[in-house]
Amino acid sequence: MTMDQGVTTPFSGMLNDVKGRLACYKKDWIDTCGSGARILAPTAYIFFASALPVIAFGEQLSRETDGSLSTSETLASTAICGVIHSIFGGQPLLILGVAEPTIIMYAYLYNFAKHSVGKELYLAWAGWVCVWTALMLFILAIFNACTIITRFTRVAGELFGMLITVLFIQEAIKGVVSEFNIPTGENASDEKYQFQWLYTNGLLAVIFSFGLLITALKSRKARSWRYGSGWFRSFIADYGVPMMVVVWTALSYSIPSQIPTGVPRRLFCPLPWEPESLYHWTVINDMGKIPAGYIFAAIIPAMMIAGLYFFDHSVASQLAQQKEFNLKNPSAYHYDIFLLGVMTLLCGLLGLPPSNGVLPQSPMHTRSLAVLKRQIMRKKMVKSAKEGIKEQASNSEIYGRMHAVFIEMEGAPSHVADKELANLKEAVLSHEDGEANDNFDPEKCIDLHLPVRVNEQRVSNLLQSILVGLSICIMPVIKMIPSSVLWGYFAYMAIDSLPGNQFWERILLLFVPPGRRFKVIQGFHASFVESVPFKYIFMFTIFQLAYLLMCFGITWIPIAGILFPLPFFLLISIREHILPKIFPAHCLQELDAAEYEEIIGRSFRTRSLSLTDRELPDTNGDEASPDVSSAEILDEMTTRRGELKHRSVSFNDRQLQAIPEGPAGV
Repeated sequence: MTMDQGVTTPFSGMLNDVKGRLACYKKDWIDTCGSGARILAPTAYIFFASALPVIAFGEQLSRETDGSLSTSETLASTAICGVIHSIFGGQPLLILGVAEPTIIMYAYLYNFAKHSVGKELYLAWAGWVCVWTALMLFILAIFNACTIITRFTRVAGELFGMLITVLFIQEAIKGVVSEFNIPTGENASDEKYQFQWLYTNGLLAVIFSFGLLITALKSRKARSWRYGSGWFRSFIADYGVPMMVVVWTALSYSIPSQIPTGVPRRLFCPLPWEPESLYHWTVINDMGKIPAGYIFAAIIPAMMIAGLYFFDHSVASQLAQQKEFNLKNPSAYHYDIFLLGVMTLLCGLLGLPPSNGVLPQSPMHTRSLAVLKRQIMRKKMVKSAKEGIKEQASNSEIYGRMHAVFIEMEGAPSHVADKELANLKEAVLSHEDGEANDNFDPEKCIDLHLPVRVNEQRVSNLLQSILVGLSICIMPVIKMIPSSVLWGYFAYMAIDSLPGNQFWERILLLFVPPGRRFKVIQGFHASFVESVPFKYIFMFTIFQLAYLLMCFGITWIPIAGILFPLPFFLLISIREHILPKIFPAHCLQELDAAEYEEIIGRSFRTRSLSLTDRELPDTNGDEASPDVSSAEILDEMTTRRGELKHRSVSFNDRQLQAIPEGPAGV
């Protein structure tokens, strides 16, 4: 459907979405029964991935709004919107939460409100902003605006992601620096604000923030560790970051008793049952006190927020249902935008910051369910294959058993199963004849060639949203976390988002001397490294860098900084009408590709033998098979943003029969 067709046929996209999802709605709930208690693993995984950022954003929002909003409100919004979406949403794999763009916009709204309608009516005026935002989202959904989401290409998505990364780094630095200063409104004569204790608080903040940052980054890569069992490595990779928050919080209580209370500083937020929090639920009573002029002035920030939510929500939904995940249920972009409008309206009337689809939690949720479904299917396939081997069945018969298991679990027609299992069939039958059959390993074949399958259901999203809501009840425990630990977590989110961002990879490439660029080609690298001349890589990167600095500069403008999303909307026209006049079509297609294509590294021969050229010692078959889990494979296939990579062999490999004289292809 084109944009013109969408305007002339309102409601058509939403009606198609509703019809498509109603057909599989019952199945979304029933499918969970086959997983049993195993569904709790992805539920816990995505709960921690959702709750920690929301807690951190709540602390940031509390500081930006002088306590008008806090962690209690961000958790409540995430829980309410998550429950609504998991039950009524079109795409239940999409995870909702309060995100950094919402925090930025609400900070601008507060700075404007306290100098106009007053701090007391800030949430009431923000409620009107949400009313207008919801109305605009309704219009976008009704007139099928999601058809234009493909016009937001990689250049816009990665620029927006990099801006959020820079803002995370900025927040981390501001937070650590603030630990050396006396907070606004505090009594400077308190003992904890004397110079020596203020300085001690700052030094502890540096230790805790860098400690959390380093240990979180290390634990994030646990699946590729050499040490420990596969279960242990997976556990650390999935839950290491929240564990590190607990560890550093515990360490903060090991300081000597002579240090005064309040050093180090901890989260500040009212408890949910205190008057400061209870006020939010009655904000609707104050919305009538806002002057008419300011009600209509709320349209301007509402336009920016609606555009941000439309872009962010749709991209998160896209990445949660990438075609490589082989999802069977239809998408529901138009209906989900309409439901987002309903939730935005509800949050505004309750005095809560709205939630929308978030990255990378949404594709992380899909990936965790892909691992679950893959493990169940793998277990049954391996069992059937080993039974065939014991009965001395031929490899054709063994494949037939695997094929039958796949059809049984997927409920797919035979011809569909044949297509999806084509690579597995080829691998199994290649061992049919000769001595190779003695080395046939069904587990290895299944691990390498079993297609990704996702357990599409609603229960994991519902359960994790309920857990986020229950977190509000343990707010006294959450308040024990040192604020400096959260500054380290902001830095972690920033650094962890960089791998897989081609904009960042091209920035790094600019600092690689020409004579050393062959080192880039030796490892896994994006396809543009070989297919695009370096001068165009340089020009495109400088353009993006300048655009990023401009967007970042806009965020520093008081009040008017709320217009920072505007350059991203303008980027659509720049991409379609200006960039094609500067860059050759094939180069622009590679640099702004719809999919992340990664090329397997190749080695350049030197006078010394490489490891693969040397004769390996005979292990006499005693060496254990490689311990590589499905989760580790999916980790390698996925960028930090949640985008699945497409790996291919270099198209220049045919030229490598001769020894290269220089860094060809760069």
